[in-house]
Amino acid sequence: MNRFWEKAIKPIILSTKPKIIVEIGSLSGESTFKLLDYCKYCGAQTIIIEPMPLFDVHALQQNYGNAAKVMQMFSLEALPKIDKYDLLLIDGDHNWYTVYNELKLAEKMAERTGRFPIIVLHDTDWPYGRRDMYYFPESIPEEMRKPCALRGLEPGRSELLESGGMNCTVYNALYEYGEQNGVLTAVEDFMRESHFKLKYYQLYSNNGLGIIVPDDSPHHSIINYIVATSGL
Repeated sequence: MNRFWEKAIKPIILSTKPKIIVEIGSLSGESTFKLLDYCKYCGAQTIIIEPMPLFDVHALQQNYGNAAKVMQMFSLEALPKIDKYDLLLIDGDHNWYTVYNELKLAEKMAERTGRFPIIVLHDTDWPYGRRDMYYFPESIPEEMRKPCALRGLEPGRSELLESGGMNCTVYNALYEYGEQNGVLTAVEDFMRESHFKLKYYQLYSNNGLGIIVPDDSPHHSIINYIVATSGL
């Protein structure tokens, strides 16, 4: 997600001025601290959902105060505990089950508050647009989990490598495409079923970035401009 900061995410934030941001997937906090700098300056808040943060949570809270809230739990446990938010950044567990249900929980929030958030999702293109990846396979119901292995990926090759390769330290589905497989598939399935009228924007570099915006949002023109001129 951090690779999209300057040309996409930062302009979206500065244009839409969210008061509450939810970030799913922080790890070392490359994007997190930029979000928090914005929040501290503008009187907003970022809620960080990360079960295993690679930063000092105590030091972060001391530095940013009320601008930051850290929830060290899985996203599907954390999202129901958040009353409302304006912007949702999804860069956590890149599989159909998790992303689809993250979107369904955002929809439930919107039904309750009357306002659908802007949602930004990483990894909507290769390799995880059409292939599941699991950090913790045991956290996914067995019937929703694709056959997977700790084997890496290579651009232009559908089969997993026998050794080495991209993301060989996480569990990758043995095959790509098919039903309920991958981040982009989750987005498409959700949007097809949702009773909210939504528009989807896509950037293709850096493994893909998807942006979901409600039809009644006043920000379509600026987001369309950002997507068209980012060069990403």
